[in-house]
Amino acid sequence: MLRALNIRDVLIIDRLDLAFRPGLNVLTGETGAGKSILLDALGFVLGWRGRSELVRSGAQQGEVTAVFDLPPDHPARAILAEAGLEAEDDLVLRRVNFVDGRKSAFVNDRRVSGEVLRDLSDTLVELHGQHDDRGLLNPRGHRALLDSFAALDLQPLRAAWRARSAARSALAQAEAAVAAAQAEEGFLSHAVAELDKLAPEPGEDAVLDARRRTMQASARIGADIARARAALGDGAEAAIVNAHRWLEGASPQAQGLLDAPLAALARALIELEDAQSGVDDALTALDFDPAELEALEERLFAIRAMARKHAVLPDDLGTHLARMKSTLATLESGTKQLKLLAKAVTDAEAQYTRLAKLVTVQRTEAAQRLDAAMAAELAPLKMERALFTTNLTAGEPGPEGVDTATFTVATNPGAPSGALNKIASGGELSRFLLALKVCLTGSTSGLTMIFDEIDRGVGGATADAVGRRLKQLSSSGQVLVVTHSPQVAALGDHHWRVEKRVLAEQTLSTVLALDPADRVEEIARMLAGDTVTEAARAAAKSLLGQG
Repeated sequence: MLRALNIRDVLIIDRLDLAFRPGLNVLTGETGAGKSILLDALGFVLGWRGRSELVRSGAQQGEVTAVFDLPPDHPARAILAEAGLEAEDDLVLRRVNFVDGRKSAFVNDRRVSGEVLRDLSDTLVELHGQHDDRGLLNPRGHRALLDSFAALDLQPLRAAWRARSAARSALAQAEAAVAAAQAEEGFLSHAVAELDKLAPEPGEDAVLDARRRTMQASARIGADIARARAALGDGAEAAIVNAHRWLEGASPQAQGLLDAPLAALARALIELEDAQSGVDDALTALDFDPAELEALEERLFAIRAMARKHAVLPDDLGTHLARMKSTLATLESGTKQLKLLAKAVTDAEAQYTRLAKLVTVQRTEAAQRLDAAMAAELAPLKMERALFTTNLTAGEPGPEGVDTATFTVATNPGAPSGALNKIASGGELSRFLLALKVCLTGSTSGLTMIFDEIDRGVGGATADAVGRRLKQLSSSGQVLVVTHSPQVAALGDHHWRVEKRVLAEQTLSTVLALDPADRVEEIARMLAGDTVTEAARAAAKSLLGQG
């Protein structure tokens, strides 16, 4: 609900603070008093397209602030979350128009783009009138309006569409995989056999390369290692053993002076033994058959040649082989798999078609009910000869079915039908929109509905019927109506008068909240014109239920 609208330096408004309430809010005033400026200002803060320059003459900037109540389940909260904005119980929209043409927008004091404002506005306000291209006159939204009127649950149909799309995608991928495998079948069979015969193992390239390097080095270093082993065995061990034996014999008379040398020689004997063992192991490892080196090099080169052939690393040959085997397996089982996937597509399409037909039936029934409801609404609005029709035609399949819905009208029997805004005149269009809104009112909860002179061109009983339908719409929400009809104004729960005044040779527009006595005078003026008579006052009281 729109709770407050604050306007600063916009066109001929210098400062204006309005507090709106639930129910039917009516704004009246002389033609040219500035009622349309209020709607321009509201449209500006909501991000709608409108006048490019709104700054009042002599001011540096114009500013409009709108405050909305935001219940916990309001759809605007999802838009705020998507924009990274924190939702509060009060939603404050503010937009500034600078004199140089720049514009800035804010939501709860956080700067936002005009697109965010427009997205929010779709959940906050509906404007109905002769230029209602954002709402009921837009054919792209007619199917959604019909679905809401029918209270359709489209979730099963959307799920069937997703399942259908997924099944088609899986079949297409499988068909592509089989086609690719068929194109490479000969190469794959040969390559798999070749790799199976080679049987490369992970890490084998590094092991073979290291062994090869060791073998190649053994011829160069083997003789030196053998001489070192002879030296360790022939002289070093005997010399240390003798030295240890001699010192050990002298140690008892040395008063401990030989303890450390004896311990060092003992350690030396242990280290010498380790050195001999290590040298023996090295000699064993370096001892190889030249035929073994030849065989090792042959396998190493074969592995590397195969890796180059398949453009992979040697260690990845095993993984590459597994992929090729999988591709061949896909080809071998492809026909069976394709049949299963094709059946899944057929089943998914059958399910989607079944649900889509069911939705079409429900839409057709709802269209008939909506057309009947519209006929009942149009009669009191003095349009009993007009014909409203909801046309359902086949369209492209989609997540919400195969139907296209369009609202059309024929204003007289036998006249061609067409789009609302193409066939109906200004007054007729306003009444069509009002009747349609009354029929669809259950589908748009939580919105502030604004009707801009929707009673234009009607009077008397028809105007009273218009007012009563506006009153009906406002019973569970908020309706703002700009009106010249005293019958409509008299049914308002809250009444404001828009008027112009001249101060210091400057024309300004202002809005006054009317008390019961002021309402009598305003409605009497609307009835009588410039000169308000007692008869007009009496008629105004009668309309207001005061007389």
